[in-house]
Amino acid sequence: MVEKGLLSCRNLPAIPKFSNRIWQGGEAGFGCFQAGLACAKGYKHVMVFSPGMNIFFDLDGTISDPELGITRCIQHALAALDRPVPATHELRFAIGPPLRGTFAQLLNSTDQTEIGRAVALYRERFSTIGLFENTLYDGVTAVLDELVTAGYCLTLVTAKPMPYATRIIEHFSLQSHFSRIYGSELNGRFDDKGELIEHVLRAESLSASRCVMVGDRIYDIHAAHRNGVKAIGALWGFGTREELGEADMLCERPISLPAVLPYFAQ
Repeated sequence: MVEKGLLSCRNLPAIPKFSNRIWQGGEAGFGCFQAGLACAKGYKHVMVFSPGMNIFFDLDGTISDPELGITRCIQHALAALDRPVPATHELRFAIGPPLRGTFAQLLNSTDQTEIGRAVALYRERFSTIGLFENTLYDGVTAVLDELVTAGYCLTLVTAKPMPYATRIIEHFSLQSHFSRIYGSELNGRFDDKGELIEHVLRAESLSASRCVMVGDRIYDIHAAHRNGVKAIGALWGFGTREELGEADMLCERPISLPAVLPYFAQ
């Protein structure tokens, strides 16, 4: 059924399973690739009204690029502790996983006092400077607009502490797009993203089958799957194809998301 330029996903070729999909393209046409076979190639942009579908968005590496802020704050903390300071490109691994675990690795330490001191020094800079050293990915605002208009319910689900996540979303004027913002707590509760997603599902009384996680790191994929939630790997972020290989689908750019999501509503 074609109506007002929209194409129902029921008119698209059937694809037998979600695994190993890589979605490329956007409004000019798109291709869905599985085992080298192109499907649905050449269709115009797809949008399907899907009331009741809940999309969980990661923040860092999915909504925005926080590389400068995060790496500079880590460098600030390490310098203050008189520890070796890695170059920026050597700290890209730290974008996504819980901060305490990152400092445990960088300090080669399990001393919670030392790790806590590093986290405090990081936040000293991040809370005033680092969280603004951050840029939105191209097309994100337009995609969020489109998804909200189409009837999807968007929830921010991030391992970043909720006070910082809220300020970043407000900084980019995106607060009207999200029904809720969920993040970790400053004391470390919900650093484990699987526990955070479990908490979101319970707090919002959501069925995992009606939810999809969009994130750029393996932590997002594993956390979603632990809770029975499908996951889309955001290749525009910091995770590689190899890292995100367990995702139910891989998406190369934000503008492709409205075309991808109807497959999860079937």
